[in-house]
Amino acid sequence: MNKIIKSYILTLALILMSGSLLIAQNQFPSQIWHKGNIHTTDGQVYSGLVKYDLDNNLVQLQVETIATFTASNVTYFEILDDIYGGLRKFYSLPYSLNGDYETPIFFEVLTEGEEIALLCREYIATDSRNMNAWGPVGMNPFWGPQNMIGYRLAFNYYFFKDNQIQRYSMKKKDLFAMLPGHDDEISLFMRKNRLEHDKRGDLLRIAAYYNELNKN
Repeated sequence: MNKIIKSYILTLALILMSGSLLIAQNQFPSQIWHKGNIHTTDGQVYSGLVKYDLDNNLVQLQVETIATFTASNVTYFEILDDIYGGLRKFYSLPYSLNGDYETPIFFEVLTEGEEIALLCREYIATDSRNMNAWGPVGMNPFWGPQNMIGYRLAFNYYFFKDNQIQRYSMKKKDLFAMLPGHDDEISLFMRKNRLEHDKRGDLLRIAAYYNELNKN
């Protein structure tokens, strides 16, 4: 009996350790300090380690101490994100998130041209699943099925066109409405390159291609 208890305690300790390591390793971009620059509305540029909070439209700068800036006093900031995609730029633009009045909020600019710019705002989405993820412990009738909550990075997308920011519904028909005048060319481009209408990298390529079409 003692051997069984010791074995169980050791197994549980290993599970907890592996879970802690998993949490430590799977941080999202907004939870990490990045090398970057903050450009403020008074023309100053501050360089150091940068962390952003899009939920509250804040950006922090760490040099010797930590300073906090709001979207109201920042023109844009840029970070070098080695994990999720190189150099990323976030502009402060007036927009009404809740249908009330417009306030400055941060948008990441994915691509921009003379006709349109593709913007996005990321958020951390929860994904609840019923999973037996803990091996022997999860299969133990005493514990029952383990309800786990996973987290993933998700995005809302916007098009800046005609001096307005318009949210993209993530529906294919609305993509063509946002990018008028070249339906056949865009359809062919998407088929040839196997691009989807609702994926970050694919949308970036489609929007950049649309801007190229409008140069000709």
